[in-house]
Amino acid sequence: MIKFYYSLAPNPLKVALFLEEAGLEYEAIPVDTRKGEQFAPAFAAVNPNNKVPAIVDGEAAVFDSGAILLYLGEKTGKFVPPAGDKARGELLSWLMFAATGIGPYSGQAVHFRHYAPEPKEYGVTRYLYEVKRHYGVLDARLADREWMLGSAYSIVDMAVWGWARMLPFILGETNKDMTVWSEFPHVKRLMDAINARPAATRAEAIRDRHSFKAEFDAEAKAFMFRHIKETAA
Repeated sequence: MIKFYYSLAPNPLKVALFLEEAGLEYEAIPVDTRKGEQFAPAFAAVNPNNKVPAIVDGEAAVFDSGAILLYLGEKTGKFVPPAGDKARGELLSWLMFAATGIGPYSGQAVHFRHYAPEPKEYGVTRYLYEVKRHYGVLDARLADREWMLGSAYSIVDMAVWGWARMLPFILGETNKDMTVWSEFPHVKRLMDAINARPAATRAEAIRDRHSFKAEFDAEAKAFMFRHIKETAA
């Protein structure tokens, strides 16, 4: 059985979505990053980068959400083009686009907009610009195709879903109507299509399996933003 180390962050949910879509048996193991559990020796042995998600599949340990999606896709033969298919290059390109662009820029935008100490105007401006640019690239890609690779739902769509489902929060929107989606209608269509899948509902429900620390206090910030020196209030 696959051991799946997860938190409530966007990246682990991508992996949860694949596991549910593929019907794989797995043990969900919580890693509470606000308590610093990502630095525990047992988890560091699985992922020396101290980030979630990670999986252990027999003797194989895999970390980074993009790498896990590709590993599981190739292991099962599901949600990836067959070997030799011309779409293979597109899959790798867009998977890396999500891994090196969508995820990091979305995460940095969240950090600077919601958590970074002042002054932060430059960081907010830079990362919001890059977020909008990257999601604009996605929107253009989806303008004339159902899924990121065309007519086939794939791990690329799952990779996009993890962060894109949070776009209103990333860009600072707080209203329930998600008016920010008007800028990216094709990405919104993709999100709606994935969210309507039963596997997505089950993946989202993983947050209810274990209790995680809710307070984003000085202790949590000290673990999650180690470059910022925090003292307990």
